Amino acid sequence: MPNGEAYIYALNGGAFGQESLGKIFYFAPDNLHWEATNKTYSEFLLFCFSGDLKAYYRNLRWKGWEQEVGALTGTQGLACYPCLFTKAGKNVAKDKRGVVPIQELWVFGQDMQRQLDGPR
Repeated sequence: MPNGEAYIYALNGGAFGQESLGKIFYFAPDNLHWEATNKTYSEFLLFCFSGDLKAYYRNLRWKGWEQEVGALTGTQGLACYPCLFTKAGKNVAKDKRGVVPIQELWVFGQDMQRQLDGPR
């Protein structure tokens, strides 16, 4: 059941291009691509503590998500089936979910991205 509730962010040190150096990027589980937040680290932290997170994650939350996510450790994530990046995986409230190591979500997401994007 890999790929689900794994919010992975990265500070661009050059991997996402020089024009966005120092900006935060988000690996979106619903499309398996890195998305620019257009925020610096400081702006991102401010958003995390005072932004509209409810609206930002509205498509990736369900009734009771707080209890499910609150039970996770820092090394765990929730895997969803069907996967969020598929057409069938668009209703996270009805998806099957299970706790898996966050590393497993990361590796699966990267592998799926490579397979779906094809050779470059």
